[in-house]
Amino acid sequence: MLEEDMEVAIKVVVVGNGAVGKSSMIQRYCKGIFTKDYKKTIGVDFLERQILVNDEEVRLMLWDTAGQEEFDAITKAYYRGAQACVLVFSTTDRESYQAIDSWREKVEAEVGDIPTVLVQNKIDLLEETVIKNEEAEALAKRLKLRFYRASVKEDLNVNEGVFNTTSSNVCNQSSSNGREVITLRPNKQRTKKNKNPFGSCSLL
Repeated sequence: MLEEDMEVAIKVVVVGNGAVGKSSMIQRYCKGIFTKDYKKTIGVDFLERQILVNDEEVRLMLWDTAGQEEFDAITKAYYRGAQACVLVFSTTDRESYQAIDSWREKVEAEVGDIPTVLVQNKIDLLEETVIKNEEAEALAKRLKLRFYRASVKEDLNVNEGVFNTTSSNVCNQSSSNGREVITLRPNKQRTKKNKNPFGSCSLL
């Protein structure tokens, strides 16, 4: 099969407690929109976006997993095959901060050690903050994770910070240590490049 008929696809799982902004983060990144109304994810949602990493087109597949324990049996099955992970907690929810260790363990139990970033979302809600900056930084340091403070509402550190860094980490790790972390798939349908600044997105 010709190289031009192949595409690089990266599966990224976005995990964390419910109502921390995982769905909104993916919607913001993939569609460029923000919705105030909270709608609980039932099981798993999926969006994708075509991006450019190291001068190569990459299809970033973003899996939005439910944060409630009742869906654990469903969501953990979707961790399998993930090549990167975004751990999210809310600056207004201490329980979501305390649960990060558990979420990381759940992902590692299914896929092992994969490129991961830690995101503190909703930093625009200053008056509702219950997590001190030093607490969040200490968590990231202890887990040895790259850390971002983000506001999906204000579109801060969503595009450049979180997902582009995650995809770059995967590509760089693959080229530097030979790990099979990038999946090459046959490109069954050739389409014209999308001029939409938010890339190519689809929702299942």
